[in-house]
Amino acid sequence: MAGYMEPSDSFLLAAARTGDPDAFDRFYRRHRERILAYLARRTTREAAADLMSETFATALEVVRDGQRELPETPIAWLFTVSHNLLVDSRRRGRVEASARARLGLEPLVLEDQDLVRVAEIAEATDILEGLADELTEAQWTALNARVLAEEPYPVIAMRLRCSEAVVRKRVSRALTALRTTLGDTHA
Repeated sequence: MAGYMEPSDSFLLAAARTGDPDAFDRFYRRHRERILAYLARRTTREAAADLMSETFATALEVVRDGQRELPETPIAWLFTVSHNLLVDSRRRGRVEASARARLGLEPLVLEDQDLVRVAEIAEATDILEGLADELTEAQWTALNARVLAEEPYPVIAMRLRCSEAVVRKRVSRALTALRTTLGDTHA
């Protein structure tokens, strides 16, 4: 799979705008846990799930609206949208569902296992943020690319201008540090 580059967020949003049915889904899957974790650390699990849904519904509306410009930095834009929705929900005392309603999306129904998963995602993100402080920048970059962004080793190596073996070693060392951190926090 040499030479394969994972499409950028900007590419995915542009492709979604031109009618690629899988592009927005890929964008959503790439960022849903980060947005959910961000929100789950700031509000209840139920509200976090609703706000995440509304964030992506808002993003989909922008993508479908050919009159609005697509964001230059989509992940930063998503965090801004989610933050603004969070602030609005606190002010109103409820989570707005207007974008989801305009798109005709069904209300979100969460089961107990869904709420447990939200808590796990938030906890894992907290652990990873703590781990980032313990790793070298090179280890963190490799771990983030491989584990969180799910990029293939050849793509990471090409982007970081090093060999696949070096990337694998950096990821391995970062995972060892993560296991140590998890052992310390769950002992």
